[in-house]
Amino acid sequence: MPESPDIAAVWSILLERRPGTRGATQEDLLPVVEAAYAEPRLRALYPFPTHGTLRFLRGTPPWREPNHDDLPFILYGGPPYEVYTSGYGELLGEAGTPAEAAALVVSHLPTGQGPA
Repeated sequence: MPESPDIAAVWSILLERRPGTRGATQEDLLPVVEAAYAEPRLRALYPFPTHGTLRFLRGTPPWREPNHDDLPFILYGGPPYEVYTSGYGELLGEAGTPAEAAALVVSHLPTGQGPA
């Protein structure tokens, strides 16, 4: 099985919109990726675009821990940009810009998750 890319490499791949990359053809994903990347605490997490969302995972694949996907995420395609808890458990809020959505995710990260 090929080794999974590290977190910094995945951010780079998403920002460059490399062909064949998950979400590379979705124009409305890039501004959200850029805004999330600007947040150091999010930049420390594994970015995972899927089904119209940008999720932030606790580590790189393969995921063996049950809590790898328990952080808030952004539903892109806005404005508004919706931020939910894991599993769409609760709408944490709506944001007018990708930067506001990223900040909302950061404000709901557990203490000690990512750099201060």
